[in-house]
Amino acid sequence: MYQGLPEPPPIGASALPDGTYDGATVFITGAGTGLGKAIATEFARLGAAIVIASRKPEHLEAGAEAIAAVGARCLTVACDIREPDQIAAAFDTAQSAGLTPTILINNAAANFPVPAEDMSPNAWRTVVDITLNGTYFCAREFARRHLDAGTPGSIVNIGATYAWTGGPGFAHSSAAKAGVKNLTETLAVEWGPYGIQVNGLVPGLMPHEDMTADIQSNLARTNDKDACQPAMRVGRPRELAWAATFLASPYARFISGHTLVVDGANWQRRALTMPEVVPVREQMGRPPFTL
Repeated sequence: MYQGLPEPPPIGASALPDGTYDGATVFITGAGTGLGKAIATEFARLGAAIVIASRKPEHLEAGAEAIAAVGARCLTVACDIREPDQIAAAFDTAQSAGLTPTILINNAAANFPVPAEDMSPNAWRTVVDITLNGTYFCAREFARRHLDAGTPGSIVNIGATYAWTGGPGFAHSSAAKAGVKNLTETLAVEWGPYGIQVNGLVPGLMPHEDMTADIQSNLARTNDKDACQPAMRVGRPRELAWAATFLASPYARFISGHTLVVDGANWQRRALTMPEVVPVREQMGRPPFTL
């Protein structure tokens, strides 16, 4: 009865002209897995050179293999985005290789489901440090170099819809992503006069092979993920990648300070009669809390 939103074009298709990013370099954090890898690959298909920053050697290797498969140039740099000195060193390495980043994709983040009362202080600090502080430190390094050189640039920060709504089970991540959304809007105003646009991009449910085990276990408790979306299907990683390449492209120069949600309207979904509340602990199959 319901057909939902049509499937997207196949992998490899693009709405942008071939060579849109010829001569551009995209610096992307966490591009060795999942959605980050999909975004990096799409920029590469359109002619960009890619700089992948990650803490994990295996992720750097996986990202490099994906970019090599489409025939683009790729540089990998080991970098913990919680450390500003490491970020500066990563940018120095890119510039020394003749790959001065013109586009920054702040994709790296930390996340895992946990009831707020069970969350350790270290868990809170780690997620906020990577997701919010790391995004700011990378944006700051990128912007300072362009401000000094007098050159334009584009930043895309990957967000989450619970930046608006809150996210039960994700108090650490939702708070950090709310900060990322606000940061996006603030930096767009501050840096717009210098030719630097700053936007946000938010994925909906886009299953991929690199999802962590705890996220996969949560999804496994949902019987029919397609029927839980107004689109009557989940998203495809390439749909987020197409949105990212548009936001950073010459065709979106007057878009700045905006956060684009790519989730088939799922986050706006409301019921006429709200369902019974199921506490987060029960949703996660956890016993009652005890000290």
